[in-house]
Amino acid sequence: MSNFFDRLKKYTRTFFWFLVFLVTAGLLFFILPGEPRFRYEYQKGTPWNHENLVAPFDFAILKKTEEIERDRQEQLKSVIPYFTYDTLMGDQKIKQLEADWEVLADTLNKSASAALEAITQQLAGLYREGILPRSSETYEELATKSELRKRIGNRVSRIKKESIYSEKSAYNELNSTMNTLAEKYPDLEETLLQLQPERYISSNLAYDNITTQKEREEVIRNISTTQGLVQAGERIILEGEIINDERYQILESLKASYESERGEGINRYTVYIGKGILIIVFMILLFTFIQIYRIDMLTQFRKLSFLLLFLVSMIMLTMFINSFPRLHIYLVPFAIFPIVIHTFFDSRTAIFTLIVASLITGFYAPNNYEFVLLQVTAGVVAVFSLNKMHRRGHLIMAVVWVLLTYVILYFALEMIFEGTLKNIDLKMLQWFALSSILIVLVYPLVFIFEKMFGFVSDVTLIELSDTNQPLLRKMAEEAPGSFQHSLQIANLSEEIILKIGGNPFLVRAGSLYHDIGKIARPEFFIENQAVGINPHDKLNYMKSAEVIIDHVKNGVKLAKKYKLPEALVEFIATHHGTTKAQYFYLKHQEENPDEELDDKLFVYPGPLPQSREATVVMIVDGIEAASRSLKEKTHENIKDVVNKMIDNKIRDGQLENSEVTFHDIKIIKETLLNKLLNIYHVRIEYPKEKSNKIEK
Repeated sequence: MSNFFDRLKKYTRTFFWFLVFLVTAGLLFFILPGEPRFRYEYQKGTPWNHENLVAPFDFAILKKTEEIERDRQEQLKSVIPYFTYDTLMGDQKIKQLEADWEVLADTLNKSASAALEAITQQLAGLYREGILPRSSETYEELATKSELRKRIGNRVSRIKKESIYSEKSAYNELNSTMNTLAEKYPDLEETLLQLQPERYISSNLAYDNITTQKEREEVIRNISTTQGLVQAGERIILEGEIINDERYQILESLKASYESERGEGINRYTVYIGKGILIIVFMILLFTFIQIYRIDMLTQFRKLSFLLLFLVSMIMLTMFINSFPRLHIYLVPFAIFPIVIHTFFDSRTAIFTLIVASLITGFYAPNNYEFVLLQVTAGVVAVFSLNKMHRRGHLIMAVVWVLLTYVILYFALEMIFEGTLKNIDLKMLQWFALSSILIVLVYPLVFIFEKMFGFVSDVTLIELSDTNQPLLRKMAEEAPGSFQHSLQIANLSEEIILKIGGNPFLVRAGSLYHDIGKIARPEFFIENQAVGINPHDKLNYMKSAEVIIDHVKNGVKLAKKYKLPEALVEFIATHHGTTKAQYFYLKHQEENPDEELDDKLFVYPGPLPQSREATVVMIVDGIEAASRSLKEKTHENIKDVVNKMIDNKIRDGQLENSEVTFHDIKIIKETLLNKLLNIYHVRIEYPKEKSNKIEK
């Protein structure tokens, strides 16, 4: 029977997961754009089986794909490639030659002057014509061209391909000139041989891919894709007419125009199936991530529901804003999404869900790659810059960082796409600014989501940790000893969490409220008792244990009455785990050795702690109380208490469900020992001085 219920529970949980993600996929399916197909079915060479068709509006007749491609190839052939001309290279090399010549030759010699002039003129001529790194025949861009465009700054001129030198041919020309001069001026032969022609030859023409590509794009943009016009009311085809090439092209043109004018898809079912598959793939990815990294969410309906509902809402808002022609899609404060997720979950979940939301939305957004790149980057920056949100200044800085991210990335993309800053649309900056400023809506949104889904943020935890809160004030008045104990637990636990990792605001609030159940009967707890008065003296050990154990149940009831968040209720319910009220258990066993004792009567109801924060409070709670009761507070005594109590909890299985590791346990032991030694002012025992004198 037990196995049956286990299987039923497992199947129920699986069905719930399937249902939740299926509903999410369904909502996204209806939110995202979907275009029904053109209503008429037709094929080339078959009769038109529909009613007489007339043009519902004016539309252009599109060229066939092969016609457009043919025009494209012809136009691209007409594009003459650009080469950038370096005007300084020739002068630099001539100066280098003159400097070398001055060292090697007698410049006062007439023949030397004539030879130098001949070489420099030859060199100047080579650079004037232009030198390529390699032969023009090896350039694919020049394969079918007879000329090229030489660009000097903003001036462009055309030059014949055959007049251009390569570095090799230029070297040969210069070397030939030097050999001729060596024959003409024998006295300079040795000097000319010492000159190395390759030192003075370097290319001053470089292929300008950016300008050439822009020219090609401009030519392609100017290619007409139409070849005529059909006016509204004009007959297109009659019922029964054969769909020939001409009519088929007109029908294709009408369909394409209908799609662009009315948002109608080529094939409704194909579009819907494709959209459905796309959404399902992302839902599977999201489920897999949650199952691997945040499996706790799969067992908590409100967390999973919030995550998926917020994802759908963000995508819906983006699609809604994008449907208005006067509004830009970048008006949507997309960075709010990861910030809120990070506030209630963690940074890894925030970044992954941001990527999923951006990819789904970006597929239907204009300039989809730009949209995804900007939103993912800005969202990641928002998460990193707003690691903690308990101060207003943090949110303002997040706004600034997100805005800077948008602007820098936008300028970078425009420079890549346009190759200049002149064409940047500065109006885009206003949308980025508005989107970034709207991030301040995080505060009211967090408050609303806390109330709706029972979450707790750092801001709320800080507010709840105020000792002037009604419940803490009540505890301070009615159970002052327990209140002081809770303050001590808060300080110790916070110190530990800062070292092992966790939320210090959560552990502090949890520590302050973990013993509020003692308010119901404060006099039964030793820290609240007056000297010599102990109400347990009038009770048997079983009843005393019941009273002590009940402070956990009473605390949970009180927390719900004062509407404390579930995150704090965990501390109240788990700070004793499933341990025994050991003192009363042993005393009862000692006085009734022959009685068969039911251990459950002395055991706290639990459950066991799961989070790091709740585990730390459980450990610190027992150790702080035990160390306070020590008659002699020495280093060894306190160390022994810390080690023994933590080891006992591990041995009793109290940390089985906890996120705390053995490495964390080591840090907890060291931190607790040091803090308790400081609290109780335990001095190090100095070694006694030994006498070095020899008695006579």
